[in-house]
Amino acid sequence: MSTPDRRRAVVTGLSVAAPGGLGTERYWKSLLTGENGIAELSRFDASRYPSRLAGQIDDFEASEHLPSRLLPQTDVSTRYALAAADWALADAGVGPESGLDDYDLGVVTSTAQGGFDFTHREFHKLWSQGPAYVSVYESFAWFYAVNTGQISIRNAMRGPSAALVGEQAGGLDAIGHARRTVRRGTRLVLSGGVDSALDPWGFASQLSGGLVSTVADPERAYLPFDVDASGYVPGEGGAVLIVEDADSARARGAERIYGEIAGYAATFDPAPGSGRPPALGRAAELALAEAGLTPADISVVFADGAGVPELDRAEADTLARLFGPRGVPVTAPKALTGRLCAGGGPADLAAALLALRDQVIPATGRTARVPDAYALDLVTGRPREAALSAALVLARGRHGFNSAVVVTAPRL
Repeated sequence: MSTPDRRRAVVTGLSVAAPGGLGTERYWKSLLTGENGIAELSRFDASRYPSRLAGQIDDFEASEHLPSRLLPQTDVSTRYALAAADWALADAGVGPESGLDDYDLGVVTSTAQGGFDFTHREFHKLWSQGPAYVSVYESFAWFYAVNTGQISIRNAMRGPSAALVGEQAGGLDAIGHARRTVRRGTRLVLSGGVDSALDPWGFASQLSGGLVSTVADPERAYLPFDVDASGYVPGEGGAVLIVEDADSARARGAERIYGEIAGYAATFDPAPGSGRPPALGRAAELALAEAGLTPADISVVFADGAGVPELDRAEADTLARLFGPRGVPVTAPKALTGRLCAGGGPADLAAALLALRDQVIPATGRTARVPDAYALDLVTGRPREAALSAALVLARGRHGFNSAVVVTAPRL
């Protein structure tokens, strides 16, 4: 086994639950074919809301993926996370026969929204029927750490574990922490992020931020880096990755390695009015430095792509400063799924690893007209074949969170 400062954290399993695709390959196909997962919200009557679009998962039936005993105690977001964890472990070939001790297996996840749907139902019971009707499971089903806990219990993963909250940036933070945990000696960490808040209460909370698009056409509502960008569309879901010590993965005969988590960094923006620039660029620079790479080594950037003009311009300026004007291909495939909050970064990271595998960059949804002032080489219209060896994945959370992860193609 390598010494702590030399341990390499590689990804040996992937799974995605997102609008447009349950499962890794289905999700990847939907990105490459440009299948739009954004549609009219159908979970409840949203006709009186100023925004009525969402990226919904419509083909998930919890009873087909989870035992009945778990259904009364889990929010929809936790059900997605549990199913995705099962799929990722299966993809990695990890099971009782793998020879891994329970205490060699950790879980690090992120959720920013908690169990909104579950809690909304239980609060409705409280207000309409009284406290005797509130589920005892409300005591933990809402909690931000519940996905880590439920996955750990279900899979007997008793090693170092954690839960992180950083809104849209939190999922990448979880992957970064998983890498750190592996480098400290844990053989395998299941990590990622999943979110869902498309019930009336959760949806209203997302609209309250003032950044959600009010455009009614699903084809035009979420256009990152476009001249017609007018906000984002909320979505649900996310991705789970198996992050493993490279030597351990080889020793147990892992079937595949998607790539290496080569670098990670997180920063926080300065206070508004300070006159100091946002810190996203600093996160990218630190992640590159930790990976031992320069901007010239990066083949593609998976951008945060907020779809809000001032935020898009700030990110474009950051990329132009780091890579030079139009210096690297950039994409934001989340334009087809909506922003998945803590699930968005891991879903982009999964897409980046698949891009490295297949040597192709997915396009940025329906974005077509990028302002010249952005100086971006944005992949639009159709996927772009390219020689890819390293990807930079960026995410920004509300109120100042910034995260960056560098992934590289597997070493032969």
